[in-house]
Amino acid sequence: MKPPHPIDGPGTDENRWLDWERTARIPDLDLDGVRSLAVVAPHPDDEVLGFGGTLAMLAERGVHVRVVAVTDGEGSHPRSPTTSPEELVQRRVEERSAALAELGVPDTDVIRLGVPDGEAGGAEAEIALRLSRLLSGFDLCVSSWAGDLHPDHMAAGSAAADAARACGVQLFQYPVWMWHWAEPGAAAVPWDRAYRVELSERALSRKSAAIGCFTTQIAPLSDLPGDEAVLGAEMVEHFGRGEEVVFG
Repeated sequence: MKPPHPIDGPGTDENRWLDWERTARIPDLDLDGVRSLAVVAPHPDDEVLGFGGTLAMLAERGVHVRVVAVTDGEGSHPRSPTTSPEELVQRRVEERSAALAELGVPDTDVIRLGVPDGEAGGAEAEIALRLSRLLSGFDLCVSSWAGDLHPDHMAAGSAAADAARACGVQLFQYPVWMWHWAEPGAAAVPWDRAYRVELSERALSRKSAAIGCFTTQIAPLSDLPGDEAVLGAEMVEHFGRGEEVVFG
């Protein structure tokens, strides 16, 4: 019998992360001089969960933002009795649009690659090739972390790393599921390459409102089995702190 996947475990309580003293020693990320940013998101909502507060602060500075959506997130409820994958695509696209507006970037250039949800791992080379064209000329790329243990997150992160190297764009990667499956000080996490961004109160408020737009993920689609929320309150709590962390 296979052991359960770490993402399927009970998760690490947010208070353990808040009590971890090492986070205070993580160096600040220097974003001075950034005029254009490409954000690679494996699913609609990852860009907000992992980097939404920083995105809001960069938007206030007039930074040009492009969001590259690797998948449309149609596989989040494979056993839903009420909502088809096609309907989920439409809803999640609308949710992301509303969330980006909450962050202060309503006219963001969003490019959807249309990779099937859950299959990014088998399309990594294709994703890297397409990203290399989409990242060219940007000052900075931020993607999901290649060690996040979610297959789509890992593939998107690895592809973004390849593409960034190919076109000479600086890359940082944001964790999402790591806050759930890892523990403070976990050896699998590259803390020596971690940077933090302290969020303003305004940015944190905007991020909270943006997360609230993803109702297909943070709330049940219905009361029926198969329509449960993907992101429980304990998971969402990880993204309400006043800082964001990325790996260089």
